[in-house]
Amino acid sequence: MPIHVASRRRSPATLATMFPGAQVIDVTSKASEPWVRLSPFYPHGGIPVPFTPGVTSQSVEGIWQALKVFESTDVDPAKLDITSMKGLKRTVRRYGAVRGHRAGLHGDELLPYETARRVIYLPAFRWVLDNRVGDLVRELRDMQDVVLLDYTTNGDVADPRTPLSHAALIQRYAEGDWPGEDGAA
Repeated sequence: MPIHVASRRRSPATLATMFPGAQVIDVTSKASEPWVRLSPFYPHGGIPVPFTPGVTSQSVEGIWQALKVFESTDVDPAKLDITSMKGLKRTVRRYGAVRGHRAGLHGDELLPYETARRVIYLPAFRWVLDNRVGDLVRELRDMQDVVLLDYTTNGDVADPRTPLSHAALIQRYAEGDWPGEDGAA
C-alpha cells in the first residue's frame, strides 16, 4: 500500500513516469468528490477550535486563518463560518507581517509558526481524519499504489520554509506515522 505525495503542478505524463501504474488522487480544494473531502478547506463543520472551548469551525483552514495575527489585525472569527472554500486566506499583502497564531480566539499567547502547526493545525486536521473522513482513509489504505496530489509536498512539521502539505499528513496518518503534536517531527 505505498502512498506517495506529489505536486499537483506536475503533468499527468510526468506523474505516470514517476509512479507507473499508481492511482493519482487530487486531495486539494480543486479535487472532485469524494476526495475533495480530504482538503483542509472542505467545510465538514463541527471541528473544535483549539484553545477555544465550545467553539467550532466549518474547516481546518478556517481555524488556521481565523487564529492568524498580523501587524495590523488580530484574529478573524468570521473565517470559522465559511462554507464556500473561498475567501479563507488572510495574506501579508493585505495585513502586513504575520506575528503568530493566537492560542484560541480570546487567548493572550501568540504562538510561533512551528508551535502553531503542532498545537492548532495538527490537532484540527487529525480531528477531521478521525471523525469525518475515515471511510476515505480506509479506501486509501486498501489501494495498491496511490499518489496524493497537493500544491506543496512538505511533510516535515519542523520545516517552516514551505507550507505544510496536508497530503503528506494524510499519507503519514494512513501509514500510522502521525507527526507528534508534542515536538516530534
